[in-house]
Amino acid sequence: MTKHKFDLEDRTLEFAKKVVRLCKSIPNDRINNEIVSQLIRSSGSVGANYREANDALSKKDFVYRIKISRKEAKETHYWLQLLKEANTKLDVAIDSILLEAMELKKILSAIAKSTM
Repeated sequence: MTKHKFDLEDRTLEFAKKVVRLCKSIPNDRINNEIVSQLIRSSGSVGANYREANDALSKKDFVYRIKISRKEAKETHYWLQLLKEANTKLDVAIDSILLEAMELKKILSAIAKSTM
């Protein structure tokens, strides 16, 4: 089980890094700045809350943190959709990260369900 924990920690970190790299390529304007700000926060929060879950003091705390991580993955998906709308030339780059956000949400949902 420990191996999977670290794999998902690495995967959520890589996810946040991909979002950061994408955001660096986004044109600087009022709309993009607002979306990027929210996107950076939520994408980083996926992995941060997953790591917190791994250090949970109880099963209840673990499930709670996993659910927060899942919520942040959903929120990241939302902001990515808005970013895609505002930057149609970056569809391909954004689509791959959208897919990863949904996969992480599904993984975290499965963890929450199997733990309860």
